[in-house]
Amino acid sequence: MNTTNDTIGHERIQGYLKTLDGSPGVYRMLDAQARVLYVGKARNLRARVSNYARPSGHSGRIARMISETASMMFLTTKTETEALLLEQNLIKQLKPKYNVLLRDDKSFPNILVSREHDFPQVKKHRGAKKEKGSYYGPFASAGSVNRTLSQLQKVFLLRNCSDAMFESRTRPCLLYQIRRCSGPCVGKISKADYAESVRDAERFLSGRSTQIQETLAKQMQQASDAMEFERAAALRDRIRALTNVQTAQGINPRGVTEADVIALHLDGGQACVQVFFIRAGQNWGNRDFYPRVGAEIEAAEVLEAFIGQFYDNKEPPRHLILSHAIENTDLMEAALSEKAGRKVALIVPQRGEKAELVAGAARNARESLARKMAETATQAKLLRGLAEAFALDAPPERIEVYDNSHIQGEYAVGAMIVAGPDGLMKNSYRKFNIKGDTLTPGDDFGMMKEVLTRRFKRLLKEDPDRQEGQWPDLLLIDGGAGQVSAVAGIMRDLGVEDIPMVGVAKGEDRDQGKEVFHRPGARPFALKHNDPVLYFIQRLRDEAHRFAIGTHRAKRAKAVGATPLDDVPGVGATRKRALLSHFGSAKAVSRANLADLKAVDGISDAMAETIYDFFHERG
Repeated sequence: MNTTNDTIGHERIQGYLKTLDGSPGVYRMLDAQARVLYVGKARNLRARVSNYARPSGHSGRIARMISETASMMFLTTKTETEALLLEQNLIKQLKPKYNVLLRDDKSFPNILVSREHDFPQVKKHRGAKKEKGSYYGPFASAGSVNRTLSQLQKVFLLRNCSDAMFESRTRPCLLYQIRRCSGPCVGKISKADYAESVRDAERFLSGRSTQIQETLAKQMQQASDAMEFERAAALRDRIRALTNVQTAQGINPRGVTEADVIALHLDGGQACVQVFFIRAGQNWGNRDFYPRVGAEIEAAEVLEAFIGQFYDNKEPPRHLILSHAIENTDLMEAALSEKAGRKVALIVPQRGEKAELVAGAARNARESLARKMAETATQAKLLRGLAEAFALDAPPERIEVYDNSHIQGEYAVGAMIVAGPDGLMKNSYRKFNIKGDTLTPGDDFGMMKEVLTRRFKRLLKEDPDRQEGQWPDLLLIDGGAGQVSAVAGIMRDLGVEDIPMVGVAKGEDRDQGKEVFHRPGARPFALKHNDPVLYFIQRLRDEAHRFAIGTHRAKRAKAVGATPLDDVPGVGATRKRALLSHFGSAKAVSRANLADLKAVDGISDAMAETIYDFFHERG
């Protein structure tokens, strides 16, 4: 430890005490470059800051933080609960060096039973809950949702096709033939019977599956008694499918209806938090997280930081069942209850079913962290090998790989994937819709120039001092000497000439394993065909290609499915559906006269005039 700096840090912190009182609030500790080192909350700001002003008694981590502190910032709040919420919000925004940080915080998918159609669609939904309908979740992953949706189809025969597909059907699709859908699109089921199936599906998603099984069993017996054996067999299959759903979910707790089970395992300065989602008495999957922690940190601090950041943009359930007690249980309960608008309780069970649930989650956390640490060790070895192969100063912390995808210049997209010490960093992936109107179709150089220019202009604007960890240490480009030379020129024009770049060109016969590597100002070379670094680069290039192709296909599918009606002001999904149902196609709508447009159900006279003017003023 640097004693001089440590003393200076204490003295600077001491200087703030005379300006502080006993108010609750949030404080920030900053280094000499005004970078935020730490964000903390306090019931009493003066008392908390005076602790940092003490010359001794700190852990190594806190002592290092104090020694680096050049200044502090303060924000008072009305209550300590408000301070807790603000603290976690600032940590997520600023990502301070000495805070526990939740790094993977994506939204979780739900199942949506839509209410915007006479025959509701049951589908996966992620993001803001803007569409009318009932939402069930969260599920731990898209896979958990897809499995449940597949079983719901088998049991309740609900449609999953889009509204446009539904309206265009003239005969049943394959799903009807294999008894996965009741065929509402072609009148194979009445609106009332379909609505009853939807209600059953919602009962199941609400945890009332036993009641549904009893009803189906009675219906099967009635069909059998009436010698309607085909109907009885179909009902038997639905009961089996429902049983399979419950089996696939694993252990469904008897005494826990709505909770997140959260277990932490710490080892060697690394952490894994395992979260199991239990809703409606059903296990809706689990997810592991690896918050950024350091040595000398207690489980209570890690878990409290995780909970505060995890529920910052999510609605908490009624119970959080925890593996460890946190430091401020009452405060966290108050903050989460305020957010949810109802009571939220934190429980650390010692015995019974809840303790068994936590033990299972803790075992998963321990095993997941062991796998992660093994993968990290392998990744570190690969990055060292990469640095050696390409003569880099140090193993790269952030590798960016670029690729383009198009069909003869149409629907062109650029793609960037990112890898680092923890493997692929999917949260950092970016797609670029190619905007250049002057590009020649298929001009890969031009596309790459646009992508890199947009990427690095943004970096230069948002992080000119390269302090945020968003600047790459290595660029991998799909291409040979010409591509590398072009990219080097682009980077020179941008004034960014210190980032190493490597072109990965397919070798003889374009076979994997014969790649040739190109660097500016150096002779091309190849790696041995069994070199792990070569396999690593191949995986990165293939991942970039996969991401670029997927993005391109999505863009093409969206463009192919688009109609001129999408651009008419005021025409949303419902009016578009009504117009297509009435006229048969967008082209027919564009040619329709005003009187015919006014005759469409749901289209007012004013909207009919808007549609008519849109098509006839364009041409």
